[in-house]
Amino acid sequence: MASERRIGLIGFGTIARDIQARLGDDGFAFACLLRPDSPSRAGMPDGVTLLASVDELLAWRPALVVEAAGHAAVLQLLPAILAAGIPALPASTGALADDDLLSRLTEAAEQGRTRLIVPSGAVGGLDYLAALRETADASIRYTSRKPPAAWGPELAAAGLTEKAAQAEILLYEGTAREAAQLYPKNLNVGLTIALAVGHDRLSVRIVSDPEAAGNKHEIEAMSALGTARLSFVNLPSPANPKTSALTAASLTATIRRQFDRIAV
Repeated sequence: MASERRIGLIGFGTIARDIQARLGDDGFAFACLLRPDSPSRAGMPDGVTLLASVDELLAWRPALVVEAAGHAAVLQLLPAILAAGIPALPASTGALADDDLLSRLTEAAEQGRTRLIVPSGAVGGLDYLAALRETADASIRYTSRKPPAAWGPELAAAGLTEKAAQAEILLYEGTAREAAQLYPKNLNVGLTIALAVGHDRLSVRIVSDPEAAGNKHEIEAMSALGTARLSFVNLPSPANPKTSALTAASLTATIRRQFDRIAV
């Protein structure tokens, strides 16, 4: 049986560091799974147990595992963790665009009699959107609007760096599944929304906007139940402009709900 309030982290970049800093003084114990050659090993805070394999992580008996290392970690590590009966919380929800992987994770969770917990991440309102899933005529559009700094490599590859400094550019319009595959470090939110409402009800737009004051997420929903317009402007993480600073705070709140006696 997993030990109470033990959190296993996969990766120790911006998000995992923030989570550990927020919860480290609140009775949570942390272990971190990193590659032997990971540069993050050098900056590990005191009290965090370093692990080098999934077997070591399972032997440490965490109550919850938080993935914060990218899509490959979801694919390579989470099935075994779920199958062992340990709930998992992935930050890289865009990886769930792969239907085969999602099926594997579902089967592993069933085998382990546990859950894959999808966090809201950089947006809110998922409870409202999930309520629309069974509404046949529901239509939802999600727009990700970020400053050019968040799209530097993508804009440079397309020869649009100079233009992007002067005007907004529509980088993509289509499905959440394809958007998550094209922009794996930026479009986790679109895939999370798609899991809530259903892929067939959601369209996604990706915009580089020099006037954007932060990472802006716009959600427009229409159905027989009503209409909703949700807008979130998140400051980018100082260490990584592709990630909203809110993301780690959201994951932290999700972790707390797994242990609180009254969960809101």
